[in-house]
Amino acid sequence: MKLRDELLKEHSKANCMRIVSWIGNSEKRFAELVHLFLNDEYRVVQMAAWPLSYVLEANPGLAGKHLPLLLNNLDKPGLIPAVRRNTIRALQNLPIPEAYHGIVMNHCFNYISDPTEKPAVKAFSLTVLENLSKIYPDIKGELKLIIESNMENESPAFVSRAKKILKRMH
Repeated sequence: MKLRDELLKEHSKANCMRIVSWIGNSEKRFAELVHLFLNDEYRVVQMAAWPLSYVLEANPGLAGKHLPLLLNNLDKPGLIPAVRRNTIRALQNLPIPEAYHGIVMNHCFNYISDPTEKPAVKAFSLTVLENLSKIYPDIKGELKLIIESNMENESPAFVSRAKKILKRMH
């Protein structure tokens, strides 16, 4: 399979899952996907984002050496929403090494505080922050404050997830 060609075939769940299945737990194939996700043209990056998050959900151990690259990628100016959405989506289920906790928290707090950020990025960021609040209980206050002060202006996805998180925090 030529991964780049397969990514460009069609944007469908079936194609995404076919790619995820082909990658499986292969480090070599996952490295190829990460390379396309980080370095290719807009459309290829966009099409690689969805399978990337699904592969990491199924095989979190593949993140390893790629995590610093994925996190640094979040700092790129003009990053397409699919990249932020699927990177943060993947972080919900990954064991994030302690060295990256601060970076991840900063990104997620920035996303949930940004009125222009896409709803899915905010919702996934809430979950990542909730996960990290179990390690760093001191962030619960800030998380609660941001949730409560933004709730009335947020999307249904944010509100739904935020209410569940607030309930679990009490």
